Formats: sequence, structure tokens, C-alpha cells
Amino acid sequence: MLTPGSPAPDFQVHDADGSPVRLASFRGRPVVLFFFPRADTPGCTREACAFRDLAAKFAEAGVAVVGVSADKPSAQKRFADKYGLAMPLLCDPDKAMLTAWGVYRMKKLYGKESLGIVRSTVWCDANGIVRHVWNSVKVDGHAEAVLAKVTAG
Repeated sequence: MLTPGSPAPDFQVHDADGSPVRLASFRGRPVVLFFFPRADTPGCTREACAFRDLAAKFAEAGVAVVGVSADKPSAQKRFADKYGLAMPLLCDPDKAMLTAWGVYRMKKLYGKESLGIVRSTVWCDANGIVRHVWNSVKVDGHAEAVLAKVTAG
């Protein structure tokens, strides 16, 4: 798991359009990365739409918002188009980034343990240093809590 004060691991993955994206692409501005299990599922949709609905407020604060899952670009593209998600949606089907960021790990669902993406959010400053980590996120009210934290500094 990432800890506040540590440098965030760089990555190179593709976005929903198939373009390569690295953490270094966001240098110079803070970034919030929300990690979700699967595009177009109920919880993931509510979470992504909550960040979408607060996009203007994050932008006012100078903070980029990025969603990340193991979905392929085509699935992320459909998800973005269906719900009007303008933020970048990154794709890590090989799970290398997800593993490096500590969000692909054992989790418990309905009493059964399995390897998967634990819904998490990481806020990095303009230099790529982790400022805050939210683990095992509950969707309702989460985007608002992240916005409050990043705007409070």
C-alpha cells in the first residue's frame, strides 16, 4: 500500500482512447486517482458519476481527476460515452499499475476471499508525492469527502 509522503509509482497505461498515459503527464498539478473494480457496474457507475458531477469544483481547485480499472480501452470508452464521463479513464488489464499502487490484492466479497481491485482513491500532489490514501471506499459521499480534503490542503 502507498503511504502519505511517499513518491507515487510511475506508470504507463492507456486511456479509453488507447493513448498512453503516465503519472508524469500530470506533473505540475495535483491528481486524484480513483480505482474501481469494473466499468459500468452499479457501484462503479455511482462513484464515477459522483466524480463527474464534481468535476468543475475539482478543476477550480486545480486538481485533475482520473479513474483507473483493469478494463480494456473499449469497455472504458463505452462507459465514458454512456455516462458522459469527461475525466480520463485509464486501463490496466495486465494489472501492473494496480499492483504497484497496492489496490490489486486479496479482498473479501460476500464472505469469500479473492484477488481483485479494492475500491481505493489516492491523492498525489503536483510533484507526484502521495498526500492521502482512501482504502476500501464506500461509494456514497466519497467524491465529496475527497473534494473537501483536497481543497482543505
